[in-house]
Amino acid sequence: MASQQDIKRRINTIRNTRKITKALELVSASKLRRAQLRIEALRPYADRTRDLMMEASSRVQTQGQPLLARREPGRVGIIVVTADRGLAGAFNGQVVRRALQEGTEHAGQNHEVVFLPIGRKGLGTLRFRRREIMSSWTGFSDRPTYADAEAIIAAAVKAYSAGELDLVVLVYNRFVSALVQQVEAVQLLPIPEGELEGMSAQERSQEGQMLFEPEAEELIGELLISSLEVTVYRALLESTASEHGARMTAMRNASENASDLIDSYTLAMNRARQAEITQEILEVVAGADALQ
Repeated sequence: MASQQDIKRRINTIRNTRKITKALELVSASKLRRAQLRIEALRPYADRTRDLMMEASSRVQTQGQPLLARREPGRVGIIVVTADRGLAGAFNGQVVRRALQEGTEHAGQNHEVVFLPIGRKGLGTLRFRRREIMSSWTGFSDRPTYADAEAIIAAAVKAYSAGELDLVVLVYNRFVSALVQQVEAVQLLPIPEGELEGMSAQERSQEGQMLFEPEAEELIGELLISSLEVTVYRALLESTASEHGARMTAMRNASENASDLIDSYTLAMNRARQAEITQEILEVVAGADALQ
């Protein structure tokens, strides 16, 4: 049985750890609020931009637009959005697992798979598993900017236009709440066909028609790039909010576990103290009996 001094030392260590986890929880809660406001403000714009891109792409010829051209996916690129830091529970692990699952499915169809990780955690895990890394980006998972999304899309579009990639998939954590993050896999390239493609003429007329000025053929090039950038930027913001929510939850659970450990060790220390007192009493009584 451990001595009182050993137990006191353990309790002090756990208390110091609890201070750290509590501070990390408060910091993550503060950052989560800002990240949540950013993603909630962007979602309506991102949805509307995607609808506009789908409508415009359904009106133009695919021959003149390489981003709309579809070919057999011989080489697939998977963009994996993770964090630069850990201590966030299953946040990084679940998105990497989904990306590896996507890669396994494509590999089963005899497709070559390469990864484009975002964040140090995803990059480190994929390198450890000896997956082929085509490009990587790190250092901005805590507060991404639109310029980061532009750089990612520029690399993906360049590789797709040059024929280095035939399919590009984006995997990220979508923010639902501080307790829930859902992994999403979105096809970026080629541009997916819109819902209007499968509608009849009557159904399309009931949906209404967007008016473009200038014409859709003139807008489509810049519109496609802009829509892809907004999609990636949204994924970055969703991932940031999810990261802070997951870290806040993980640190709260760690603090609660630390409190439970302190209670159990305190009980063990009280029992050890009682055992020592009892032992001392027995020794005194035994000494007194020996003197009689």
